[in-house]
Amino acid sequence: MPKFEIAVHNEDVHKLENAGEHHRNLSKDWADTHYFEIEARGEAHAQSVALTKYPISTGYMIERISEV
Repeated sequence: MPKFEIAVHNEDVHKLENAGEHHRNLSKDWADTHYFEIEARGEAHAQSVALTKYPISTGYMIERISEV
């Protein structure tokens, strides 16, 4: 299966850090981009896997998905 690099940050953490506040559950480094590699059948599957692990409903933003 192909590997994909996922770039993700948490927008809620980003907004709180800019306001001088802290997120109650996540560390402040989530305001910055994190990179993860996952195996998936294709880009659409990679996005589905990423959104399951990093849901938009909890503030995560998928910045980029690229095949490695």
